[in-house]
Amino acid sequence: MQGGGGVSCAVAGEAPTPGPRRRLGLTIDPAGDVEAPEERIGRLVRESPVVIFARRGCCMCHVMRRLLEAVGAHATVIELEEAAEEAAASAAAAAAVPALFVGGAPVGGLDGLMGLHLSGLLVPRLREVGALCG
Repeated sequence: MQGGGGVSCAVAGEAPTPGPRRRLGLTIDPAGDVEAPEERIGRLVRESPVVIFARRGCCMCHVMRRLLEAVGAHATVIELEEAAEEAAASAAAAAAVPALFVGGAPVGGLDGLMGLHLSGLLVPRLREVGALCG
């Protein structure tokens, strides 16, 4: 992989595939260009309606994925491997990692997701951005 990017990608509910990273509709490394972490995070957020940036094995990310799955949405989970990318995701979300974005807008971490869910605004927001059918 050119550019030294440290982002790996897995869809919620799927185990990461061994060997070369597979593309899931996200452009992990566009045409070998080197992107600053802030640019990479911004692009990944724009490319998917529901994105979680997390560390590998993060239990809070697991809870976030399970809640989203329970309401019928499947998040794209981006596992950050470099400190600069983690800092960029945290800054963009105004929350520590794990950081959730819905429709390109930062929701925050697990507390932000739970707040949306408990207020009854999560499902309408997911429908609005096309992450739910019906």
